[in-house]
Formats: sequence, structure tokens, C-alpha cells
Amino acid sequence: MAESYDMNNRPHFPKRAVITGGMPYGNKNLHFGHIAGVFVPADFFARFLRDRIGQKNVLFISGTDCYGSPIAEGYRKKVEDEGYEGTILDYVNQNHNLQKSALNAYNISLDFYGGSALEPAAKIHEEMADSIMHRLYERGKLSKLSTKQFYDTEAQTFLNGRQVNGRCPIKGCKSEKAYAEECDLGHQFNPEELIAPVSQLTGTTPELRPAPSWYFDLPQYKEFLNNLVEKWKTNPQIRSVITSTVQETLTEPIIYIQNSYRQDFNGVTSSLPAHSVIEPEGNASSFSVVFKNWQDRDEAREKLKEAGIRFRTSKTLLPYRMTGNISWGLKSPDIEDLKDLTIWVWTESLWAPITFTRAALSEDASNGGSRYSSDEWRDWWCSDDAAVYQFIGQDNIFFYCIVQNPLWDALDWGLITDTPVANYHILFMNKKASSSGAIKPPMAEELLEFYTPEQLRAHWLSLGLDQRAVSFSPKAFDTSVSRKGKDGEPDLLVKDDPRVVDPALKESAFLTNIFNRMARSCLYGAANACGGHLPVSEPHQEVIDASQEVLLKYEQLAYSFDAHSALAAVDEYARTENKRWSEASKAAQGNDAAYDQALADAFYGLKTITLLMHPAVPEGCERIADALNFSHEEFFSWENAFMGPKELAAKLGQSAEEHQLEELPPRFDFFKAHPSQKN
Repeated sequence: MAESYDMNNRPHFPKRAVITGGMPYGNKNLHFGHIAGVFVPADFFARFLRDRIGQKNVLFISGTDCYGSPIAEGYRKKVEDEGYEGTILDYVNQNHNLQKSALNAYNISLDFYGGSALEPAAKIHEEMADSIMHRLYERGKLSKLSTKQFYDTEAQTFLNGRQVNGRCPIKGCKSEKAYAEECDLGHQFNPEELIAPVSQLTGTTPELRPAPSWYFDLPQYKEFLNNLVEKWKTNPQIRSVITSTVQETLTEPIIYIQNSYRQDFNGVTSSLPAHSVIEPEGNASSFSVVFKNWQDRDEAREKLKEAGIRFRTSKTLLPYRMTGNISWGLKSPDIEDLKDLTIWVWTESLWAPITFTRAALSEDASNGGSRYSSDEWRDWWCSDDAAVYQFIGQDNIFFYCIVQNPLWDALDWGLITDTPVANYHILFMNKKASSSGAIKPPMAEELLEFYTPEQLRAHWLSLGLDQRAVSFSPKAFDTSVSRKGKDGEPDLLVKDDPRVVDPALKESAFLTNIFNRMARSCLYGAANACGGHLPVSEPHQEVIDASQEVLLKYEQLAYSFDAHSALAAVDEYARTENKRWSEASKAAQGNDAAYDQALADAFYGLKTITLLMHPAVPEGCERIADALNFSHEEFFSWENAFMGPKELAAKLGQSAEEHQLEELPPRFDFFKAHPSQKN
């Protein structure tokens, strides 16, 4: 049964909205995955919301993650390998500026892109750290634990998280790239669980030494998270990957032991804390030992190690480390006898969006306070009529869903529960790509040597990353063999084969052949038949009805962050309206009234298409609005979404005959091909 959309069943939007994009580390520029997987989807929604609820009511923020072991390690290597002479802050600032340049190149419409260690956000971020740590301590939410940390005896130094590599200990995880407390797939564990650790400084096996730190008691929030998951399951804006990932961590603490160690296990079972054993089913190669809490499991783990029994652990809630002793970090306040600690980078990244919000609003206030509807950050983060949408990668769900929400509750500041929007991984040539892995993805700006930003934005949004991991396979970078060479000739690579269609240009055909043609037909037709003004005829009711249907459908899909389906709906609508115009204009040859009617229908459809494509391909759409002689604010506002151009002109005090359109040069393109794509 086809889904129907009507004016009485529209989604509810907040009065104000904060949209965040995941924070890139300050040790490198952006590769395409940062832009395609997070920033373009976030920008699509930010632009849609600005059109839907008003520009003053939307704040789109992000910034560079300036602190932490990845930056410290990147800086160390740059100094040692390249003789870099700048400070670590110089190093971060250079990468920050490169990131800003890449984001600008893709028309990512951030209101604020800062840096956690860069002004104007740095001082605010320090104040936030001080306030949050003292608040949690005073409310009894912090515990002082002396946990083990890797120590390189040859280098005589504690190792930060990225200076230790090993294998992930979590059962079922195949990651070979795990660090001290997390793997590259986002699994969390204690340092002593890491398999085969190796120091990246000396190549030796580091030893574990006690290091006191502050921890947040995350396990006590198990019921809180269970209730949140149940609430999220009924929320159409929350994707199933969020709820399933959170639920995976809400299991009891379990140790998995191979069946071959069963006799050894039986020999030590009486010395273990209270537990139950789940026998293997079918051909399962291991049995499960279930404990009441993580402390009992940790005690058992030590005894199993002493007995030489190999095992893996389950995902479960563990105390969350708030601080560490890395030197390049945000300073933690001195509390009790724990001094000279720094905040763990993943921890301070949780409140960095609030820092950036405050910095953006402070800048606005100093300039007269006219850009946003409120310069008070609590109106954006604590108000019942506000919403916060956090666009993240799939591997960041642990921090922004499992940790952040209990932390917000513990602070008791009235912070609203964020709406997390997690995309699956975007692959490169059907393989997972990482700048630190074997498959190196192209840098974001490198792609612009072969494609326009509009082409790539439309393509990435149409991949459907909300549903599954999808490969990005641009022909210009495809070095696989298309045809083997004969008689000593070199192989023909896909990127050089004119017979191979470029997957990255699939959506570009719509922009240039359908959308662009519709815009040109309307403007050239009006120039020839209407004296360069809007047609005077009223559009047919079926045209108005079709427009309303696609507007309501698109609104619902955009509300659910389903850009893929939203753009598919516009594509279908545009093809129908383009066909209507083609047939009607041909039938109206020699009949001025009929031709004016065909133009009126086409202009109505063009306005709808341009409004709906604006979040995806803003540059071309805004150029169309300019040609139609409407301000962007009026043209793209959803207050005027159900008006045709003639009605909008009337609202602005002009008749159709008075509203002049731009005179375009011959064969004008609103959506241009990249120079490299021209024959």
C-alpha cells in the first residue's frame, strides 16, 4: 500500500536546533570519508532546517580535535621524520586551516568551525573542563581508580593510547589495529586486556604499571541506558544501528574460554568470584563464564591469566576514564591528591560542541547579536523547544550515545538528550579506507581535480549510508585492470577506459540533463513568450497537487535523515514535471495562451524542485533563485514552500508581469561539468 502524506500529519520541528559534525583530529587534513560520511549529510540537514525553521534558529558547528595522543604522536613523527620546527600548537593550527579549506571547498555551511585548543574556543573549553569535573566530583559521580597503564621500560616513559598497538580482545572483533583502550572499530576495553601489545616508540613489549585517575561510574547507568534505548526504539529519527550498538554493551560481564581449556578452567573455578557457566551449543568452540559485575570479571581474568588460560571478553559497561597523564591534553583541575592530569580527548570531545556553541554565540553577541534568535547557550542545549542533532560515524556511537547521555544526566544541568545520527562506513573501492590503514583514501580536495563539489555532494547523499556501508568508487581513481594488454601492450586501467561509466557521475546526469534543462526551458521560454517576466496563467490543480505531495514526502524523509530517499523522490517528481513540460510545450506551438499555461506549470514545478534540491546542491539552486529574481531567504523559506513563483511574487507586492527574470546567455548551465569531464 502506497504511503500517503497530508498537511495534517507533518513532523514536528524544534524552535531551535544545534547540528554538530564529528570532530576530525588535528593531525591531518580531511580525506573524502570525513566529508562524505559526516559533513555532507550534516550539511544537508542543516541547510534543510534553515529553510524549514529559519536561519536564525539553526546553529551548525564543529571543530578540530586539538588534543590527545593521535596529535601528540603525529607531531612527534613530523619532528623526527621531517625536522619540523614549529610548536605542537602550530602543527595543529596548520591542519585546522587545511580542514577549514576542505570544508569550504565542498560548501559545508558551518556557522562555526573552531578548535578545542584554538581561540576563541580554547578558554571556554578550559572553563568547561573545570566546571564539569568539579560538578561531577561534588555530586559524587567520580571515582578515583588506580588502573594499569602501559610503560615502556626502554624509553622509560608511560605510553599514551596511540603509542601502543595490539589486537582487540573483544570476542568476534577481527581488528588487528587496537590501541591501549580501544580498537579502530570503536570497541572499549581495559589496557590489560589488549592482546600482544607493542610499544610504537621502541618496538618492545611494554609492561603495565599502576596510574591513578578519575573515572565516571558508567555501569551504574545500565538501567538508564536500557530505558533510553526503549525510548529511542519508538523514535523515527533514531536509526537501528544506534539502538543495537548500545544494547550490545548492556550485557552482563562475560569471559569466553575455548573448550580446549575446560579442564584447566575446572581446576581454578573454585577460586573465582561467583559466576555461572553457559555451556557451548552445537559446534560452538567456547563456553561462557558470566559474572555479576565488572569487578568480579576483572578478578577472574587475573586468575585465568595466572593459570595460562586464554580467553576473550564480552562488551559490557566499564568505568569510563575521564583523565590521564598525557602531556598534550586539556588540563584537568587538581582535585584531592590527583594533580597535573589532563582530560582524556574522547571525554572533552563530548562537551566540545557546547564549547563551540558558546564561542559562536559570544562572537555574535560581540557583533550586535543579530545572527541568531538567542545568544544564550542554554536556549539551544537545555530548552524543551530545542533539539541537538549530532552527526557521527558508526564507530563513535559508544562515546556520543553510551557515555554522553549518562554524563549529561550526572551533571544535572538540564541538558536535553541529543538525537544521534550515525552513518555506516563509506568504503573506497569496496574496501574500508583509513588514512592510518593499508588502503589510503584520496584527500577530500584531491577529488575536486576531477569532480565538482555539487556532483560529489549529490552522489554521496544518494549512497544511502544510513542503511548500510557503501563503496565510493570514482572512476578517476580506479586503477583496477579493465582489459589486459596484448602483445606487450600495457593493461588498460578502468580510469582510462572510455567504455566504463563513472559511478560517481550517476547523479550528475540528473543535475545536467533534467534539472538544468528544466530551469533553462523556463527562463528561455519566458524570455521569448512573456517578455522576460513570469507567466500570467494559473498552474493546473494537478501540478499543485503533485508539488504538495512531493513537498510533504520530502519533509518527512528529511526529518528522518533519509537524504537518499528524499532525493529519489525529487528525481521522480522532476522527471514527471519535465515530461509534462515537454509534451505541453510541443502541443502549444502557435497557441500563445496554451504556451503560457505550459510555462506556468513548468515554473511551479521548477520552484518546488529548486527548493527541495537546495540542501544537496546549494550553489546551483541559489543561482536559479537569482535568475528567477527572488532573494534566497524568501525563495527557500518553507513558509513559502506551497506557493508557486507567481504567488511568491504577489506576496512581495509584484504581479507576474512586473516580476522580471534574468536574461540568460545562450546554453547557460546552472550545473556545470568539471573541466576534466569535457570531451
